[in-house]
Amino acid sequence: MKIFISADIEGVAGVISPQQGQPGNGEYERARRLMTEEVNSAIHGAFDGGATHVLVNDSHGPMVNLIPELLDARAELILGRPKPMNMFCGLEADFAGVFCTGYHSGAGQHGVLSHTVNGFAFAAIRVNGIDCAEATLYGAYAGSLGVSVLLLTGDDRMKAQCAPIFPGARIATVKHALGHRAARALSPEAARNLIRTEAETAVRERGKCKPFVIAPPCRLEVDLTSVALADLAMVIPPAERIGPKSVAFPPGDVAAAIGWVNTISAMSAALR
Repeated sequence: MKIFISADIEGVAGVISPQQGQPGNGEYERARRLMTEEVNSAIHGAFDGGATHVLVNDSHGPMVNLIPELLDARAELILGRPKPMNMFCGLEADFAGVFCTGYHSGAGQHGVLSHTVNGFAFAAIRVNGIDCAEATLYGAYAGSLGVSVLLLTGDDRMKAQCAPIFPGARIATVKHALGHRAARALSPEAARNLIRTEAETAVRERGKCKPFVIAPPCRLEVDLTSVALADLAMVIPPAERIGPKSVAFPPGDVAAAIGWVNTISAMSAALR
């Protein structure tokens, strides 16, 4: 039985500032170790619950955050970018389920370090009218493969946004948001114990979860953070201007919508 883990960093206990997600400083080095140990707890729980294979995809920023030599040796690890399907690279239809560790609420939402894909570029992302956090967008891709999200870990605002989308999924709330850059968190040890327990339960009770599906055809709408970014997105031939800062696309399915989102995200670097 195969379990896929997509690992982000903003939802990790003890992570509360942008600096902790940006390489090149001591706080980042601490945060990536906290991230790696939470992933280890999810791996342990998955195997405790009956998994026979675990694949981990580093899903934050440069996607070289997880420390390979500290990762549970039973798991395989995907590092680096660009890569197919970005945060869910490596997921296939034969996986029994998905864990989303260190996840957070979406752009425009309350929550620690809330954003969707690229905080510089996107004020909101909607697919068929559904306001998408990263878990929503990529969870719908998993659903298109017939795979369910079984576990999410992060703060209470991530839970508030994502629990209705993934009924039956286990959610490990490792911190409570006090603001965008402040939280009341469990200790790292307590957070890891909670994640391991919830991961084991998630695998054992996976039959309670159903794939989250956004039925095609899909319409993607993105609200950019500036008029200039919307101007930039409009150079993509299928783009439709629906507001000063808003652009729409007809991607067809969720996988193509993710492709357009990541394309715009990469293009936005030209205006930083």
